[in-house]
Amino acid sequence: MNLVRLVRRLLPLLFLVGLGWFLWKKIGPTLADLNPLNTEPKVTVTHNTVLTQVEALGKLELVRYKFKDIVEYRRASRYPLLPDAKVALVVGGEAVGCLDLRKIRPQDVVFEGDSIVRVVLPAPELCSFQVNHNQSRVFSTENGFFQDADLVDQGYKYAEKQVRNAALQSGILAQTQRNAEQILVPMLRTLTGRRVIVGQQLVMPAAGPKQ
Repeated sequence: MNLVRLVRRLLPLLFLVGLGWFLWKKIGPTLADLNPLNTEPKVTVTHNTVLTQVEALGKLELVRYKFKDIVEYRRASRYPLLPDAKVALVVGGEAVGCLDLRKIRPQDVVFEGDSIVRVVLPAPELCSFQVNHNQSRVFSTENGFFQDADLVDQGYKYAEKQVRNAALQSGILAQTQRNAEQILVPMLRTLTGRRVIVGQQLVMPAAGPKQ
């Protein structure tokens, strides 16, 4: 009898415990989202990818130059009493030399007799230059006055221009031309069975302003 009485007394408690567990399973996740102390951010991603352009590419990449530099970019202060802002960057960059094969014209390939073919190649180009942010970092900033992000961005843009200048000064265009001849001449010789003589298209200088 005592056991039966104990069970009867425990039944309401067991029922309440079961009901509470069921309700927690149902609404627990919702309450967790509403908890202001919940530090785990909720992430929602929405995207709609649209193809905007298809471009035919004919650029043959022939050489890649990689650079490492320490750049100090200084921006003059607008106010006489304030010091100049400056940022020091450790920069890794790269530049790529290429030929645009779409610029080869029919008259640029000439067969002479049965033994020679003359090919005039387009002028070599610096087809890309950029800062490699995975190999770059900010060393220090001074006097940014809460504009450090803008100062760093300007510093990287300046560094990117320096990558271009360094590539041109290091002779990337001449190296691109040499690599083109080393790659294309054996291939054309095999395809035509002739001696291959390679030339380069003349690039007309840009017209200056009228006097």
